[in-house]
Amino acid sequence: MLPLLLTLASYIASVVTRRIPRMPNTEDVPDYYQMGPGTLKIPNTLYKENRKRVCEALVAHNTPRGSVMLFQGGAQLQQYDTDRDIEFQQESYFMWLFGVMESDFYGAVDVDTCQSILFMPRLPSSYAVWMGQLKTREYFKKRYGVDNVHYTDEIATILGQLRPSALLIMSGVNSDSKSEFTAPSFEGMDSFKIDTTTLYNVIAECRVIKSDAEMEVMRYSSQMSCEAHKEVMKIMRPGRMEYEGEATFKHYTYMKGGMRFTGYTCICASGENAAVLHYGHAGEPNDKRVNDGDMLLFDMGAEYAGYTADITVSFPANGRFTDSQKFVYNTCLKANKAVQRAMRPGVSWPDMHRLAERVIVEEFLKQGLLVNGSVDQLLDAHLGAIFMPHGLGHFIGLDVHDVGGYVNAPKRIDEPGIRYLRTTRTLKKGMVITVEPGVYFGDALLDNAYADPEQSKYMNKTMIEPYRGTGGVRIEDVVAVTEDGSELLSHDLPRTVEEIEAFMGRQ
Repeated sequence: MLPLLLTLASYIASVVTRRIPRMPNTEDVPDYYQMGPGTLKIPNTLYKENRKRVCEALVAHNTPRGSVMLFQGGAQLQQYDTDRDIEFQQESYFMWLFGVMESDFYGAVDVDTCQSILFMPRLPSSYAVWMGQLKTREYFKKRYGVDNVHYTDEIATILGQLRPSALLIMSGVNSDSKSEFTAPSFEGMDSFKIDTTTLYNVIAECRVIKSDAEMEVMRYSSQMSCEAHKEVMKIMRPGRMEYEGEATFKHYTYMKGGMRFTGYTCICASGENAAVLHYGHAGEPNDKRVNDGDMLLFDMGAEYAGYTADITVSFPANGRFTDSQKFVYNTCLKANKAVQRAMRPGVSWPDMHRLAERVIVEEFLKQGLLVNGSVDQLLDAHLGAIFMPHGLGHFIGLDVHDVGGYVNAPKRIDEPGIRYLRTTRTLKKGMVITVEPGVYFGDALLDNAYADPEQSKYMNKTMIEPYRGTGGVRIEDVVAVTEDGSELLSHDLPRTVEEIEAFMGRQ
């Protein structure tokens, strides 16, 4: 009987052991991020290099010796007044510096030595029951490649031991959202000298220029998003719903690329909806049935470790372009390629916007949609902004509209169309920016132009009206500025009319 009891006890113990989450040995903790087999491996050195870049920039900025940067990561939030957690995504600046995936962390970096500290939340023992392992300080030190890890209730004590000449904290306004950055706070903060003026622009400028390691992640996000767009092109046909494109894209990027999130709300517009620039929101949730003869405009980008793509494809639902669709598409593609050929360090981004507008106006003149004037006259009358009412493109990285667009940059240009340009800067090596000219036939803009005598005199209504209600075309790529030109990150897509028809004809 005793041997049987011992065997039973051993079995029960083995089952319990298997079911209790156990911390891995420190040597087994990865020093990189990887979502799963076959997905991109991101070493912690990416974030260590980012911290070093900020420290060097602050030293060059004549920041007083002994300064320490302090950052507060994102908090876990609930939906309105419920206890339902909103899926957590890390605050972008904190992600850029530390790569931390979990919520409610703080981080500090000594400017002089670049020594880094993470402050982790002190979690209750019940966390292990509901959420999983209670990970140790040693785990997070290895996992994120920092020099020390302490608890958030020790921030004042640990920083006090460093005796900083000043705590540098983030404070500023995002030039796209106009939202103010929430500065970190902690108990005992009033005992330190606080500098809120130095850090924001310095770190935003660092984020503008992507390191080689960041560029690899951007290539991965773009590559996987391109593959997903092709999967969408394979399944879209007349009779499908717009949201089937969104579902296919999200499924592919998560299943094949380990990409849990998209960088923004998916835009899956068909027919006249393609003239709505940010279609796909809650009031228009990609819910139209696709008709034969519709052009589709699908703007979607997936993100990996926070780094997102932003890619738009436009194609006919039935796989064959009509002559009018071919004209609009080729006009847009010509503008896209002209900008990419002209991009290089030293080039003004507003000049690239104007180049895209010029190409569109030239093609409209040739086709007879615009008349009675030269290209320059039409541009002076802002005819280009009727058909391309948005900016040419924006910085991209950890945010789809990435930071730094108006750091050390000329002011916005207050003219139609170009006023929506998200940066007026001169291009530099290492910038990653979208190139997204569009050609649209939206009711509101057409009606306003017809009512304006200075614009209507150039518009051939007889030629333009057949395009009303057809929506529009946008061709958007992710492009990196190189030493002597540019690199197309979103390169693996059928882009010409012939390529698209051949690709869709094979499905």
